[in-house]
Amino acid sequence: MRKTRILAATLLALVAAPLGQALADPIKNVVIVHGALADGSGWRKVFDLLSAKGFNVTVVQPPMTSLGDDVAATRRILELQDGPSLLVGHSYGGMIVTEAGTTDNVAGLVYVAAFQPDAGESLLDLAARTPAATNGIAATRDGYLYLDPKVFAQDFAADLPEQEARFMAHSQVFPAKAAFETKITAPAWKNKKSWALVATEDRAIHPELMRTMARRAGSEQVEVKASHAVFLSQPAAVAALIEKAATALSD
Repeated sequence: MRKTRILAATLLALVAAPLGQALADPIKNVVIVHGALADGSGWRKVFDLLSAKGFNVTVVQPPMTSLGDDVAATRRILELQDGPSLLVGHSYGGMIVTEAGTTDNVAGLVYVAAFQPDAGESLLDLAARTPAATNGIAATRDGYLYLDPKVFAQDFAADLPEQEARFMAHSQVFPAKAAFETKITAPAWKNKKSWALVATEDRAIHPELMRTMARRAGSEQVEVKASHAVFLSQPAAVAALIEKAATALSD
């Protein structure tokens, strides 16, 4: 009789395991979405730190032509992941992950010096609410935005070596203005756990705006004394928050 009970319990466990497996799987996939005015190569240090910890890290290169195109590019990468993913966004990338993060295989979100919008809000709406220190944003004749190279170092990457900041200023990725005007429809943070890193010396997004958005979303916050380019100047702090989030979601 005892053997029968043990066999029945074993069979029940085998049948039930697949039902809860997706939720129990440890988070090993990290998908990073870079922001405007920079590209994914700036995340190499964070990539290396997380890869050394056993994470499968992928950096999305959104086209920056529209919010819809950028969300589609992110979801394209998410579809290639085996198992649940932690979705990370920097700056405008926060807009992208907020919309793309509703995908079923996204377990949680990490906002790194990023916009964290609610439904019906655009990046320009949020930026106007609490203006940042920079006033160097300009537009091309065909509707793309850039940060004046003369102020790029002080407003985007003040804590990076001069040569590195200068290179970034002259290799920046121009986003379409229309992407910054597009409103979010379904914020993923309303249904998924999130974390937020506030760069306290940020001149591209006002630190108080980051705090306000994170509180509204119920995100777990950390503050790092860094510029908007915190992913480059403080990669260990950024990687630590991502690892913390992945660990919490795996418990």
